Amino acid sequence: MAALDGLPPLRDVIQRHGLDARKALGQNFLLDLNLTQKVARTAGSLEGATVFEVGPGPGGLTRAILALGAAKVIAVERDARCLPALAEVADHYPGRLEVIEGDALKTDFAALAPDGPVKIIANLPYNVGTQLLINWLLPAQWPPFWQSLTLMFQKEVGQRIVAQEDDDHYGRLGVLCGWRAEARMAFDVSPQAFTPPPKVTSTVVHLTPKENPIPCAVDKLEKVTQAAFGQRRKMLRQSLKPLGGEALLIKADIDPQRRAETLSVEEFCRLANCL
Repeated sequence: MAALDGLPPLRDVIQRHGLDARKALGQNFLLDLNLTQKVARTAGSLEGATVFEVGPGPGGLTRAILALGAAKVIAVERDARCLPALAEVADHYPGRLEVIEGDALKTDFAALAPDGPVKIIANLPYNVGTQLLINWLLPAQWPPFWQSLTLMFQKEVGQRIVAQEDDDHYGRLGVLCGWRAEARMAFDVSPQAFTPPPKVTSTVVHLTPKENPIPCAVDKLEKVTQAAFGQRRKMLRQSLKPLGGEALLIKADIDPQRRAETLSVEEFCRLANCL
């Protein structure tokens, strides 16, 4: 990266600013510069786009995104220790990096979105990644403010995101993602690419919004999936009892003896619409 943007190597930046990764913040810094560029490239062309990044840390992925041509990066960072390192990146790219100190879970990204294409690219902190994804997938207004999501998760979470019915990883997350987005796993990332190395393999997932998802109320779909997968080994007539059980299933033309993991996204939407 030093050859690419003239900034110091990340290891030097981390050492100079005393940025030890903190488990409480879900931090694992990605130092492999080839990988940060690969993550950024997975989002497609960044020319003219505004990119939101969550948890930039010392700024490795931030630098890759800026070097690949993003018009602007808006980065949300909770750890105040990282701000001086990010300020150096901002000085190097005048007017193209805005850093917001705060909690991404409490940030209104849609309100920050400018006109023009918006992409979200992030090596998400493990402890908030799934909730952030759900927040971006389930706004009341659709299509959303973002054009694509390119996000790094633990591999097991990535498998749940792209899973379809009759897959062992299929669950509530797979239904919600399958309802509103096209999702694919792009590539895996070895623990050794991070400092400190996590205990699990990571994976980069790329999602694009469906223009016309099946009409369905978000809150009802959440209720149905929560109840169905909350007791996934039971027949649906049992797990959905609090929501109407067998009567609800017959109304939706679904066999009450089936189990949650056998239902397609379309069938879950049908159930939600019958509530």
